[in-house]
Amino acid sequence: MSETAEHRLKRLRIRSWRRGIKEMDLILGGFADDRLASLNAAELDAHEVLMEEQDHDLYLWVSGQADAPMALRPSIKIVRDYFLAKKK
Repeated sequence: MSETAEHRLKRLRIRSWRRGIKEMDLILGGFADDRLASLNAAELDAHEVLMEEQDHDLYLWVSGQADAPMALRPSIKIVRDYFLAKKK
């Protein structure tokens, strides 16, 4: 049985808000609230892969303190661009 688009978005939103460290809850949760529904299928797939990463690594990559693995860079860029735009 395949998951509906609505259920997938809801599941990813919850995973984005319940990360483990508050900083990533705020970054990824806010991103999920504002942008998740506008991502295409490939971007949603990439976001799901991103959700498997450790919070400390994600924070370093999103904040630009460390380089993300090549495969994750497009997803990190989407989140980083969102985060930087919200800070302004």
